[in-house]
Amino acid sequence: MMKTEEQIIRFITTLPEPKRSDIEALHKRIPEILPGCKLWFLDGKDDKGKTVTNPNIGYGLQTIKYADGKRREFYQIGISPNTAGISVYIMGIKDKTYLQQKYGKNLGKAGVTGYCIKFRALKDINIGILEAAILDGVEQTS
Repeated sequence: MMKTEEQIIRFITTLPEPKRSDIEALHKRIPEILPGCKLWFLDGKDDKGKTVTNPNIGYGLQTIKYADGKRREFYQIGISPNTAGISVYIMGIKDKTYLQQKYGKNLGKAGVTGYCIKFRALKDINIGILEAAILDGVEQTS
């Protein structure tokens, strides 16, 4: 069984440039601002091997309670390359307008929805503001 870090590195090497360099930079930086965080890799495939979503690299750990009362562990921060660029997921924030209101204007060329910050390339955004949003999100879900 391949270790999570090995899966992540193998996945990153399959990405085209410049997306590869941007995902590598984020993958290096997020554990620096979240030392000791749990690493996750979701390959985007369901139990039958069918691709159902883009692969995700996750950081941190939170427990989510579902409507049926069951609890499930999941990452707090996720990054995922997509056809338009990169998505950074800040999971578990209750107020779906919070990220846009607090960080949207200062992020740069990024779209912000309930828990997702999307941008074409790292050069298009203010990385310091992205890091602040990540730290804020982790604080809210810890």
